[in-house]
Amino acid sequence: MDVTTETFEQEVLQRSHEKPVVVDFWAAWCGPCRALGPVLEEETAVRAGDLELVKVDVDSNQELALQYGIQGIPAVKAYRNGQVVAEFVGALPRPMVAEFLDGLSGPSGAEQVAAELRSAGELPEVVSAVDAGDNERALGLLMDAISSATDGERDRLRVLAVLLFGDLGPEHPVTVRYRRQLAAALY
Repeated sequence: MDVTTETFEQEVLQRSHEKPVVVDFWAAWCGPCRALGPVLEEETAVRAGDLELVKVDVDSNQELALQYGIQGIPAVKAYRNGQVVAEFVGALPRPMVAEFLDGLSGPSGAEQVAAELRSAGELPEVVSAVDAGDNERALGLLMDAISSATDGERDRLRVLAVLLFGDLGPEHPVTVRYRRQLAAALY
């Protein structure tokens, strides 16, 4: 599906709350783009239903390219919950594209956190926050638990926090704030 400046909000940002959306920023004159495009399409088709692929022609949608910091093409960005959670630039070989897509098509970090804590019968307030979609509250509660945890438990809780960071994306303000708190709590 081709996405434009006018449809990006609906087709990418809003849709990414339902499933991961992979955006291929490309141009017709770009040889590596023409090589990567079919690989992305075929590998996405193999994972039908788990994620969605859309294409943005950077020549026709220069505002989007500027807004999302596209400096080289092909550029591929994966969105989850309205945020970039993974990306790469350049025409990667098929196995690397498959690995990239596989990383998006499994359960989200929040789903993994909730499942692990439920099965262990631990931190029900964190599970409630995750279930409510409040990753910020969940991270705050995890930081509180980390501060009083033993070394082994602290490392397990760190992994759970990192899973939530992955859902938010590396540049999200909540990720930035809690990553600093996590570093201070661990070191």
